[in-house]
Amino acid sequence: MDFKYRYTKEQEEFRQEVRAWLETNIPENMKAPVDRLDLTEEHYRFWREMHQTLAAKGWLYPTYPKEYGGGGLSGEHETIILEEFERVRVVPDFTNTYIFSTLLVWATEEQKQKFLAPILKSEKVAFQNFTEPNAGSDLASLQSRAVRDGDDWIITGQKTFISGHGDPDYLFGPIVTDTDAPRHRNLGYFMIPCPSPGLELSRLNLLTGHDQSFIFMDNVRVPGDHLIGGELEGWQVTQTTLEIEHGGRGVASPRDEAMENLLKFVKETRRNGEKLGDDPIIQQQTMTAYIESHINELFAQRNYWMYQARQEMTYHGSQSACFRKSFRIRNADRARNIMGMYSLLGVDEPRAPFGGQPEVYQRSSLTGAHPGGTIEIQKVIMSRRLGISRTRERAAATPSTAGVQGV
Repeated sequence: MDFKYRYTKEQEEFRQEVRAWLETNIPENMKAPVDRLDLTEEHYRFWREMHQTLAAKGWLYPTYPKEYGGGGLSGEHETIILEEFERVRVVPDFTNTYIFSTLLVWATEEQKQKFLAPILKSEKVAFQNFTEPNAGSDLASLQSRAVRDGDDWIITGQKTFISGHGDPDYLFGPIVTDTDAPRHRNLGYFMIPCPSPGLELSRLNLLTGHDQSFIFMDNVRVPGDHLIGGELEGWQVTQTTLEIEHGGRGVASPRDEAMENLLKFVKETRRNGEKLGDDPIIQQQTMTAYIESHINELFAQRNYWMYQARQEMTYHGSQSACFRKSFRIRNADRARNIMGMYSLLGVDEPRAPFGGQPEVYQRSSLTGAHPGGTIEIQKVIMSRRLGISRTRERAAATPSTAGVQGV
């Protein structure tokens, strides 16, 4: 049976429109580098402007509501656009996109116009402001505090591992609003404007690059209308963000560049006069890697289909996240076994295969196991939603299940 998706004539015409425009407007020297965290200032300035142009065309966020700056297009359009973006190495928008679903579900109409619209149009950039030095996987242990001062809030505390390139316009996430209330009932969810007096971002030099920051907040004044949801509803609002981050929206067009490169390496490399792919052990390792990559792709596409079809999910998002985090580590090990030390040559090494992409994958596969909930956290979520844990829970509200127009 042939499961290959067949695009319609109209869809292929749309693809050609997108492809032709990108080829005309994206210079070769502005395409995403192999290590996409290694963007130059010139890259950054070019793409800040280009993202606004793409948003105006409805291609940056194709399926989100048009009235807020999205494209108002179908899931098929989004799939085609993402496939073409990958082909020409478009640099993704610098905003953390998990905020979109949160605002669509929880924000008032005035807040959607104030925050969501300019972010969808790429006029503003927002970073996710969750992890603290003592609260990562156990997010309910947050210590940063927000105190009422008239109509405003005064926020003090610290956040760390806050991802994002460049300077944000907003930091979004939960802050303690009532120190006497029990866990999960003591948080508010804020859009903190940047820059603000008392707010400092300090860049971290980490294994994966320098696009993460330590955030210091010292009596930062935040207007009252920057609180999303009720002042004690922050945990519920946060769950909507996490539902998407855990994989609840899926991916329209997942691509595994590392797997593509590994297959090409095995097919084309010769050792001692023999094709590497003729070795039965190498064949087995490569096919195992390919199968796991394909399973990950199917999980992502299944969730995307369920989300677009507005089907209720339970364990599905965390299942996808758990598998993605673990299989990437296994495939990095397989790639290292097959490619040898060449897989550890960086982008500046002339003998690095595929411009150093395998080395980038070696690093990102390790660090990717932690953000958005560790592998262990995903297993806990799945067990609770399958009913095999001491506690049970349902998936958080998303635009798909909340009936919001455009997702």
